[in-house]
Amino acid sequence: MNVPGKAQIRLLFRNNRFLIFSTLFVAFTLLGGALVYHRFDEGPLRLDPRLLAPQTLALCAGLLLVYFAADGLRLYYTVRALGHHVPFPVLVRLVFVNIFVSNITPMATGGGVVQVWYLRHAGVPLGTAAAATTIRTTLAVLVIFSLTPVFLLSMDFLTQALNWSTRLTLYLVAFIAAYLGVLGVAIFRSRWLLVPVSRLLQLAVRLHLMREPRARRLRFRLCRELVLLHRGFLDFLSGRGGARLLAVFFTLIFLLSLFSFPAVLLHALGYDLEYLRVLGIQTVTTFVMYFAPTPGASGIAEGAFAHFFSNLVAPGHVLLVTFCWRLLTIYLGMIIGFLILKRDAIQVLAWRSGRDV
Repeated sequence: MNVPGKAQIRLLFRNNRFLIFSTLFVAFTLLGGALVYHRFDEGPLRLDPRLLAPQTLALCAGLLLVYFAADGLRLYYTVRALGHHVPFPVLVRLVFVNIFVSNITPMATGGGVVQVWYLRHAGVPLGTAAAATTIRTTLAVLVIFSLTPVFLLSMDFLTQALNWSTRLTLYLVAFIAAYLGVLGVAIFRSRWLLVPVSRLLQLAVRLHLMREPRARRLRFRLCRELVLLHRGFLDFLSGRGGARLLAVFFTLIFLLSLFSFPAVLLHALGYDLEYLRVLGIQTVTTFVMYFAPTPGASGIAEGAFAHFFSNLVAPGHVLLVTFCWRLLTIYLGMIIGFLILKRDAIQVLAWRSGRDV
């Protein structure tokens, strides 16, 4: 049975954490929707029948298939590049369970943990599983963080929507460059960061910001993550060339399909927007979501999306398009992921309990 064990399932649901995070996700989503409505719409809410046209539904279904398939295949080929294999049933579980868990935990912190559990029980070594999930995320981060300054500098309407000056945009570009630089050091020269990390934690202890035992645990975890990231990327870069290229390729396909949903929805509603403009908005919106502290960027994602599209979409359509975008890219996958995780949890707990009798 390629699902987490009993202790790990119980850890997932410990102290009703899933119920709490799920409630927060729903609450922030409703709050974000209300703010979008009062800020950008303030008109009667109604479903536009054009969104239910057979052609639109077919396009959305096809795009969903590409979106979910690419999400799974980018992890599959990352694991293949590291010399291991993921069975198809496990891959399906990974896609949807990750969507659910990553969107109900702050900063998407839970998705990687759950993916490691499933990979581990599919026979992938723990270190390889952790490296694969980290590499999978890092590849997407590299694409989004690299393209965000390009779109901000080349599309004036984005900086106008943010009410930013050129100087602030350049500051953001410098921040992204520094972020990518530190990420590069963490990947290729991880030892360079071990000493600064240790000294920062020692300083925190001296300033009574944390206790020594906690600092030691945090130092161990950070050092372990840096070593795993370094070794994982080296193994990935020295792994099978075809698998590496396919991992990058499906990462690009995944992001392209993810960013294309608003274009399909707006086209169905009769808007004639440049596809590149939609991609630019989606790239910057996703960049903002990476720093959102709420579960799954709930509330913030809706607000950022509506803010950027409010000058391009007529009142009455802003909240509708925002909701449909989140429904297709997040809510639908979360529902499927919840059902899969619930089924796995029931099966594992029942099976383990039967063995304990």
